[in-house]
Amino acid sequence: MEGLKTHKLSMKDINVEFPGVKALTNVSFNMESGHIYALIGANGAGKSTLMKVLSGVNSHYTGSILIDGEECEIRSPKAAKELGIEIVYQEVDVALTPNLSVAENIMLNTLANKMGKKQFVNWAEIRQKSGEALKKLGVDIDVRKRVAELSLAERQMVLIARAAMEQCKFLVLDEPTAPLSHTETENLFKTVQHLAEKENVGIVFISHRLAELFEICEYITIMKDGQVVKDMPITPELTINNIIQLMLGRMYDENYPKKAVEIGGDLLELQGLTERDNKIKDISLTVKKGEIVGIAGLVGAGKTELCKTIFGALQIKSGNVVLNGSVINPKNPTRAVKSGIALVPEERRREGVLVKDTIYSNLTLPSLQEFLSKIGFVVKSRQLAASRSLIGELDIKTPSESQTVALLSGGNQQKVAVGKWLLSDAEIYIFDEPTKGVDVGAKREIFKLIENLAEKGKGVIYASCEFSEIMAVADRTYVMFDGEIVREAAVKDTNENELLYYATGGH
Repeated sequence: MEGLKTHKLSMKDINVEFPGVKALTNVSFNMESGHIYALIGANGAGKSTLMKVLSGVNSHYTGSILIDGEECEIRSPKAAKELGIEIVYQEVDVALTPNLSVAENIMLNTLANKMGKKQFVNWAEIRQKSGEALKKLGVDIDVRKRVAELSLAERQMVLIARAAMEQCKFLVLDEPTAPLSHTETENLFKTVQHLAEKENVGIVFISHRLAELFEICEYITIMKDGQVVKDMPITPELTINNIIQLMLGRMYDENYPKKAVEIGGDLLELQGLTERDNKIKDISLTVKKGEIVGIAGLVGAGKTELCKTIFGALQIKSGNVVLNGSVINPKNPTRAVKSGIALVPEERRREGVLVKDTIYSNLTLPSLQEFLSKIGFVVKSRQLAASRSLIGELDIKTPSESQTVALLSGGNQQKVAVGKWLLSDAEIYIFDEPTKGVDVGAKREIFKLIENLAEKGKGVIYASCEFSEIMAVADRTYVMFDGEIVREAAVKDTNENELLYYATGGH
């Protein structure tokens, strides 16, 4: 880093309050350019809130922020950018413009400046520079393509490429690997290390995939209940169990004690199911009453497309969806819900919850018919009562059922996305990457919730690229590769290595 100035950033005694919640209490955090820092904690610990202070989103903080010894006021995202601070959020669609091209999204700030000054845009240059930014990340995406047409993983990489273009001093990555495959994650790590080592960028890396932190980070800050509980270098003596204990305030047993649930007859059957655009092909599988069926596969294998086709969000080209012996073939999600199918989607903020609405309106939405008066008006008091019960059952951390969902942590948003279906009394529950972006404690709670559904005789589909989760929670699993099922096995008769072998194209 010869010739590059070292920059220092210090956050001192930062406090943030939301209605009824003290989100941060006297938090201090220090970093220096050229190094990579892990920032971790259970859902609701305050790590994202702290980084939103740094990026100018949470402008109502108290405390001080210093860059190179000079105190700064960061009360807007614009102020943060001017100070050289960039953030890539976990929920990528918040920051992308879907109807613009990849090139336009990556070069958005450049375009805005040119148009504001009424300058002509050199489109060839825009495409060239955006292509070079993606190439640094090891990603091959057509820069002319609309962002709306990209996969979740591709959209994540577009955002990271945009941040890398801004010549920032400090870059915050909030769960950047959550939607990425193993290869994409390795490419990201190379880029992050390049930014730190060659371009002198200070990186904050937020992740619930704790093993990743040992691969890429030099220092770690652990938060719990809105406070820093430990700040230290990452050394060979540090273990994942040490970190989890500090995060949760207690010991954590890695082995999930799965309940023995009686499995009944066939509940759901897919017969040669093919999606209209051939994203899934000739899928045949069964789910029995009380059975948890895993759908294992890497990013891009077709898991999400399968879940959406069963739910009627993608159109069936051929084959049948059979529920309780009757062909239903849902043409849209409304019909799927009426037939007794529920989906908790991977992209919870975009598809799973209404983030600008209250918790109680989200929890009661799929079963709103149950809360109508005799003359057809919604009875709010009944909504509130049912929501309070669910909030207690799911242990959703909130001051009130009237809290806006956007103000909840990622794990609590996921609980709302799951909880809204519990009042609907569906027959089949489909979970697509349900633990993405949630901590180990919340993960166990989701497992328990799923097992409770199985105990009630419901059928559960659990789609995940985390094969350890499939092994922990499922009774039987199918492995997908390139839109097809390539392997079926009882979980007791397989292991993670075998699942990975088939998921990567092994035969």
